[in-house]
Amino acid sequence: MRLRRVLPLVTVLPALLVISACSSDSGGDDKKAAPTAKVTSSAEEKAAAEAKRIGALNPTDLKKATLTGKSTGFEFKQVAKADIEAGRDMKADKAECQPLASLAGGYTDVEAVSVEHRSLEASKATNATVGSMWLASHSEKNAELVMSHLRTSLKKCPDGFKTLGLTYKSVQQLKAPDLGDDAVGYRITNVVGKQSVTMTYTVVREGGVIAAFYGVNMLTPKDSAIPEAVIEAQLEQLG
Repeated sequence: MRLRRVLPLVTVLPALLVISACSSDSGGDDKKAAPTAKVTSSAEEKAAAEAKRIGALNPTDLKKATLTGKSTGFEFKQVAKADIEAGRDMKADKAECQPLASLAGGYTDVEAVSVEHRSLEASKATNATVGSMWLASHSEKNAELVMSHLRTSLKKCPDGFKTLGLTYKSVQQLKAPDLGDDAVGYRITNVVGKQSVTMTYTVVREGGVIAAFYGVNMLTPKDSAIPEAVIEAQLEQLG
């Protein structure tokens, strides 16, 4: 099991992501590799065509614009598709909370043309904050809609929601950083069994791209936000 690599994501979908990490380690039939590649290529071609139609960033350019490697005290690591697919269809038990549930799963409630995920691990052992980020490519109109939906959800769901057997509670809107064209910050607690994990989200819109960041610090939850320097570095990469 590749547990260490998925730890930053485990806070979102603890059981499901560990299961998916284990299953993705199993050996596969080499003969199946080619059809899978063809399906992926076809999906990317459709996404590129849709991006061009609506004026969004295409999958190739979105990938180039997403940080990878070490920067601003963190290491940005690519995430295997199997480790994030479990969150794609997270449905909240209350419709008004769906934007929050979608972000908890690593996606936006308005479907994006393409999405790039990265796990974030602090470069220094003295920094206990870990987390993830993802960039979602939309038309500018749809990106604005994502932010509007999120703000409405934060107002209507202060007590949280349930999804996929998980409980999210204590939703608290925070002061938004002065970043990008629009930004929202909030803190939410994920309850798994008897364990509570507090996560801090920062969601930034830059044109038609939604850049979502969440952080966890098990030692000092109030310090769980991903630093603004990290977000600024990603926004600069977007250009």
